[in-house]
Amino acid sequence: MMIETIDTRHGTANQHSFSNGNCLPYTGVPFGMNYFAAQTNDAHGSWWFHPEDHTFQGYRITHQPSPWMGDFSHVLFTPISGELSDISLFHAQSSYRPKEAIFRPYELSIRQLRYNISSTVIPSMYGGILSVNYEKDQNGLMLTLPGAKEITQISDHELHVSVVNFSGAEDDDFTFYLSLHFENPIHNLKQVDGEKTFVLLDFGNVKKQTLHLGTSFISFSQADLNRSREQAMSVADFRSASQSAWENYFDRVQVEHTNSEHTKTFYHNLYRIFLFPQTFYELNENGEKIHYDTYNKAVKPGILYTNNGFWDTYKTVYPFYSLVAKEKYEEMLEGFLTSYEETGFLPKWLSPDERGLMPGTLIDAVVADAAVKGIRKDLMPRLLEAMKKGATVQSDKSNYGRQGTLDYLKYGYVPSNYHESVNHTLDYAYSDFCISQVAKTLGDDKTATYYSQQALNYQNIFDEKTGFMRAKDTNGDFGADFSSIRWGKDYAEGSTWQSSFAVYQDFQGLINQMGGRKAFMEKLIELCNQAPDFDVKGYGFEIHEMSEMAAIEFGQLAISNQPSFHYPYLFSYLGKPEMAQPLIKSLLTECFTAAVDGYPGDEDNGSMAGWYIFNSLGFYPVSPGTGEYVIGMPLVKKATLKLSSGNTLTINATPNHPQQLFVQETTRNQNLQEKLFFTHEELVAGGNIDFKLGIVPNPKEHTPDKLPFSLSAAK
Repeated sequence: MMIETIDTRHGTANQHSFSNGNCLPYTGVPFGMNYFAAQTNDAHGSWWFHPEDHTFQGYRITHQPSPWMGDFSHVLFTPISGELSDISLFHAQSSYRPKEAIFRPYELSIRQLRYNISSTVIPSMYGGILSVNYEKDQNGLMLTLPGAKEITQISDHELHVSVVNFSGAEDDDFTFYLSLHFENPIHNLKQVDGEKTFVLLDFGNVKKQTLHLGTSFISFSQADLNRSREQAMSVADFRSASQSAWENYFDRVQVEHTNSEHTKTFYHNLYRIFLFPQTFYELNENGEKIHYDTYNKAVKPGILYTNNGFWDTYKTVYPFYSLVAKEKYEEMLEGFLTSYEETGFLPKWLSPDERGLMPGTLIDAVVADAAVKGIRKDLMPRLLEAMKKGATVQSDKSNYGRQGTLDYLKYGYVPSNYHESVNHTLDYAYSDFCISQVAKTLGDDKTATYYSQQALNYQNIFDEKTGFMRAKDTNGDFGADFSSIRWGKDYAEGSTWQSSFAVYQDFQGLINQMGGRKAFMEKLIELCNQAPDFDVKGYGFEIHEMSEMAAIEFGQLAISNQPSFHYPYLFSYLGKPEMAQPLIKSLLTECFTAAVDGYPGDEDNGSMAGWYIFNSLGFYPVSPGTGEYVIGMPLVKKATLKLSSGNTLTINATPNHPQQLFVQETTRNQNLQEKLFFTHEELVAGGNIDFKLGIVPNPKEHTPDKLPFSLSAAK
């Protein structure tokens, strides 16, 4: 599918109480430093775009990774004609026809009906070009500058503006610099200060204006440099460069489906997975990579990335990069190490710097997955040191490192006096496994052995009586009051149903704890076949994740949120993959589309897009850090992956109609695939994977060595 067929409004029909993706219609280049988007309503806070709005307030430069995080360093450009009765967005906004507008990854084009103005913005990594066609007289551009810091007219053609606005940052004066060059002169500049600063630029009766834009987080001189490198480029040049940047990634994955709508959905998800994390470094006059370090408030050499929540993205985004975008993965690891060197801890949730949200330190899984796949071996000694520090040192700042670190080391679990203690405990145990995996690749047997043992700490909070993971106090006692459907308090964005199976390093051990294969199977069936009921007591109100789980009617399998992503694959650890195959196909076809309401919940930084991509291809990285991909149920009829290894992987699934709900047989390079998983080495070697599908299950007996990795089975 061509990149020009992608509509960036995919998953953008949202409100704070219900998410269909909570996406924004980003126009930019892959992993761009900035994105452009149409702003339709500034009265709804972080939900400033809705695809059903018919108002256009302007082109917004945005760095908002999620409405729950808020935006930073945002500004707005609004083409206008004539006099405004008052200087505000409300008095400047215009209607537009959403169906006629162009919302592409590389191009955003709007016609403002009030003014008969047609305009197009095309981005680059550090700037872009805005082309405006006017039909009336007295034409101009209004800039909306929240937190305006400096506004300087350099000449009739050039303008410098800077803003300081963010939801959270280590530097109270974190500044975004913009260098603007106008093809036709500015006749007059009017500045109106208030809660927001407005700058009205008057171009007279000119019928066409072209704005070259350079941006920087470093300085005005760097913004000028970023712009000057593209000053000679035309609109067509920008379009060609931006489109080529996207095609570079889209060309790596070619798919066909029996149903063309599924192909459309696949490619919309492919667009989403190449947006985050965002580039946070620039190139100085010598072409050297530099960035602004918000923690130390200084310009530093080296690579940096931002806008990523690893609690979400470790599951799917980075494993996908390891297959088809290894070169970016390698650079990102260097950027994450930069974050450690500058703050003392590996990042958890960057936007623009450490926000400290969500349980665990799951960047550990991003590092471990790279380590076992041989990616950036040169960085692993320093990254292992960083991981060990996060596991043993309690930061004096709550947004860095693990919470309850010392208590976890003391008790073997995070006690119940910590919020979401169950998820912290389970995530720390998995991170400990990830540390052991990195240590193994470095031949550090002592560290590997210690943290492999620590990885079993999940067992300390299992309650045999209820069969669930539960919070314990410092005396080692479970609470007296328990409900399996109560969300919050001890659990993150779920109940014990959504949290108790987060034992990615040792599902066999969890099976043993739950009473063996038969009991575990019954537990999974109960999980899936019950009503999607929930109790709000832990939060005191209904959060949107509860609403979304209830809406899709898949029992307690809340595919609307990341903790449930691996649930269908738990059957494979019992040697019963046929139990999951219709479930996977139903989730793909019932919960995902290419429409504005195309997701069952928050599409966080590519994580849900990655889930869809992997599951469509027929395998899924259940446990990053093991180098395995558990076999699932392909939705594609054919897929061709141009791998970072230089090899090509071709996947065929036939026949693949709605009635084919089961995998009859799987072969790799004409050899029967008896294992229930592929290794990374097998996939990057390329070749052919052939799924023969059927309409009834074909159960088989699987010996333990054919099952995916578990710590307990490995001993």
